This record gives sequence, structure tokens and C-alpha cells, in this order.
Amino acid sequence: MIKPQTAGLPGCIALVHEWFTPRSTGGAELVVRAIDQRLTELDCQPQLAALVDGESTRRGSWLAGRSIVTSPIQQAPWGVSHVQQYLPLLPFAIEQIDLQFAELVVSSSHLVAKGVLTSPDQLHVSYVHTPVRYAWDQMHSYLERSALVRCGFGPLIRWQLHRLRQWDQLSSQRVDHLIANSRFTARRIRKFWGRDAEVVHPPVAVERFRWDEPRDDIYLCLCRLVPYKRVDLVVEAFNRLRLPLLVVGDGPERSRLQNLAGPTVTLLGRQTQQQVDRLLARCRAFVYAGLEDFGIAPVEAMAAGAPVIALGRGGLLDTVRCLNAGVSEPTGVLFPNQTVEDIQQAVAWFEERQVWRQLDAASIRAWAERFRPEAFGDRFEASLRRCWRKHQQGCAVAASDPAEMPGLLV
Repeated sequence: MIKPQTAGLPGCIALVHEWFTPRSTGGAELVVRAIDQRLTELDCQPQLAALVDGESTRRGSWLAGRSIVTSPIQQAPWGVSHVQQYLPLLPFAIEQIDLQFAELVVSSSHLVAKGVLTSPDQLHVSYVHTPVRYAWDQMHSYLERSALVRCGFGPLIRWQLHRLRQWDQLSSQRVDHLIANSRFTARRIRKFWGRDAEVVHPPVAVERFRWDEPRDDIYLCLCRLVPYKRVDLVVEAFNRLRLPLLVVGDGPERSRLQNLAGPTVTLLGRQTQQQVDRLLARCRAFVYAGLEDFGIAPVEAMAAGAPVIALGRGGLLDTVRCLNAGVSEPTGVLFPNQTVEDIQQAVAWFEERQVWRQLDAASIRAWAERFRPEAFGDRFEASLRRCWRKHQQGCAVAASDPAEMPGLLV
């Protein structure tokens, strides 16, 4: 049932995400939850839609009992648990989701969600976490690590990625307004899609962390152990430095990293949220070598008052205030290149000069406060309202144009 317009927004809103599954609960899912929460607070609870839904029937999930529109992949063999294995079919599948009921469509997209079909009378606003990394600028790195390529399927995979790039660029033109999670993502959108995007940083649960506890002499690296995070570079740098490093996380790289780790490096595997929070609150510094579109983990570290030593590229340029850049109230140190040598030099300089004594935990936490969920909700809501007003004005102009009226010759 269509509700009356509430608080300057339409009464019928659809919120689209790639997939809802317990196997994927990262930053993109936090954004969807924050958008859903804000719209619900405005009495505009959206109709959810996704390629697959494995959450609404799971007890304890924030989506338990919610109605979720899904694609044909939902009924495919192992579709819910292994949706990513259907990659060649996902552009087709997302276009099969029927959203005719919605006046406003909001998508949270890192792969295909932005490709849902909408009419000229519908407004589509897409929050973009990234253009598909492995189809664009990171394709060659992805192919180097692909087991299927090593098994002889390289030409087929290259052709599929070529077709995905074509669809990705084409589907981006359907969206009325694009929002990027960082300036880096906005630059990639301009490069690959030829579109401008507004920047709204994603929400980070800053209030979760203590920042005023005494610091230990341990360095911390926390992330999923996947190749593009480049934890191997951090491990090798600390092997050379012979400084204590804790690596928290799990993933396909874990066994390789375990073999690579020297006597001062400890892999803790997956930890509970409480254990992670305590480690962030007590580490000397948080070390990060990944090229991120935004990077929530470094912001969480700063929320816990920890200085950040990280790669000075990508989304971290939006979040980490580098001491060497001469900014007021710095929050960490950025190194220029994704190499063992650069990490080693940055950490050695941090140690020798005892930089952690120069970086005030209260100031670091204060900087992280600007990424609170409330700040995200306010900025996203304001953007949505502006887009909806502009859309309504455009529809009013079209309705008053005789050329748009059937049966009239002009």
C-alpha cells in the first residue's frame, strides 16, 4: 500500500543491495542498515530488494521477519550461499527485480545493485562503494591470483570481465544521482563511468570504542586476510624490524601469512568484537597497507585513539591526517608506496621518534567523531531530499509541457 508523502520524501521507497547473507557482513551492509534505519525513523521504512536473501529467516538478524524482494538467483542451486559464483548472470538477474511500485529507488552498490531498472517517473539514487574493482583498474592483479586462470580459463574470464565492464558503464548511466563513499571512489566513477558523484562518507560505530586506556608496545593489523589487503607486506616489514605485530582476521591468505611470519609476528585469527575493541584501544599504532575505497578499519582505530600508519592513497586520504603534511591535530603517518621498504621506513621513523607520544588520543578520537552514523544519516538524508525536490520539479515541468501530452501536435 502506498503511503502519503512523509517529511518531504515519497511514501513508497525501495532500498536495493547486492545480497543479504551471513557470509557477507562488511561496510556495505553497515551502510544499508544505516539508510534503512534513517528512513524508518522518518516513517518511510523502505521495501528491501536484493539478488538473494539469506537473512530474513535467520533468528537474531536485523532483517529477521522483513519482506525482501529477490531475483531468480534466490531459487538457483546454492544461489543464496554462493551468489558470487553466478557472477556472469548477476547483471541479468538484478534487472529482473520488479520495482514498479516505488517512487524512489535507493541502491547500495559495489557490483550490480545500481543496475535495477527504473522508469523516468522514478528517482534512482545510488550510493556507490566502488566501481567493480576486478573489472576495471585491478583486473590484472585479480587475474594474476586467479586459480581459474592457472587452470587455463584465462581467455574466458577476460571475456566475461570485458562484458561486465560494458554493462557496468552502461548501467551507471541509468542512475539519476550518484553518491560516492570517498573522493577516491568519486574519481574512479568519473574515470570509468564519466559521471560526477557527491561524496558522503559511510558510517562508523565510533561510540563503540574506548580511547583513554594506556597503550601497549604492540602494533596491530586488522582486516580480512585476502590478497589485495597486502598484509604480507606488513608481516615482512615487521620481520625485518623485529617489532611485535598482532594480525587479526581470517581468510584465504592466512596459511601463507602464517608461513611468512617471523618470531615477532603473531596471527590471532578471527576475534570477537570485544577482543578487537580492546586490542584497538591498547595498541601502539594501527598498521594498514591496503588500497581502500574508504577503509572503515583505520577510522575504527582512530575512534579507539590509536595512531594510524597506512598507505597514503585511496580513501585513507579522506580519513587519516598525516603528521608529515603539517596539518593541525594529526592522526597518523602515511607512506607513499605499497612496498615493504616504505612500511619499514614509516614504522622505524615512528619508533625512533616516539611519534605516538606526539599524537594525542583525545584529538584522534575527536577527528573520528565526524564519521559517526548520525553524521552519515544527516548528510545522506539531506542529499536524498535535494534529489527528490529536483525530481519533483522536473516532473512538474514535464507535465506542463504540451509536447509531453498525448494527442497534441506541436
